[in-house]
Amino acid sequence: MDLSEMRETYGLGELLEDQVDADPIVQFGLWLAQATEAGLTEPNAMVLATADSDGKPSARTVLLKGLDERGFVFYTNQQSRKAEDLAVNPYCALVFPWHTMERQVRVEGTATKLPAAEVDAYFASRPRGSQLGAWASQQSQPVETREELDLQYASYERQWPEGTEISTPYFWGGYRVQPTNVEFWQGRTGRLHDRLNYFRQDGSWKLRRLQP
Repeated sequence: MDLSEMRETYGLGELLEDQVDADPIVQFGLWLAQATEAGLTEPNAMVLATADSDGKPSARTVLLKGLDERGFVFYTNQQSRKAEDLAVNPYCALVFPWHTMERQVRVEGTATKLPAAEVDAYFASRPRGSQLGAWASQQSQPVETREELDLQYASYERQWPEGTEISTPYFWGGYRVQPTNVEFWQGRTGRLHDRLNYFRQDGSWKLRRLQP
């Protein structure tokens, strides 16, 4: 396999300053709606990058579960590595890689924990299997075998029989990433891609073009 020969020619669209909203959250919502309408698999999937107190980075894919003027929302086990990182270093980054549309969105900001009421409301909306899985998995911790994990799941299935309400795990929660920098990327021919960057300055959003 010759990786040096693997390349795509971009040319599905363009991204100009007069085509975007002045608010990056509004613009992101427009692009997310277009990605959804285009039939992309899990268009709300995003790469979340964090770093620990020593600056060692870690990245993983999570799902965007909320969006408004305050920022981007996701949920997780608060004993996971990502949660441990955010506890000591709340600065993080998100990447939405919409390859088939030749688009990418990058977000930088600060993560804060969501209030319990908001977490409980979302947890109650999850499918039963996902609720049980949240209880069964000690996320990021080692486990000897898959069978052990399945046994943990089965024990919670017995604890909460079908039809009973499953409570929110005490170790489970959510975060809102308040953006300070948002970049919209559109692939162009000759690798002269369009990059429009929103950044906060004096309490408001400013827009600039970055060279590819």
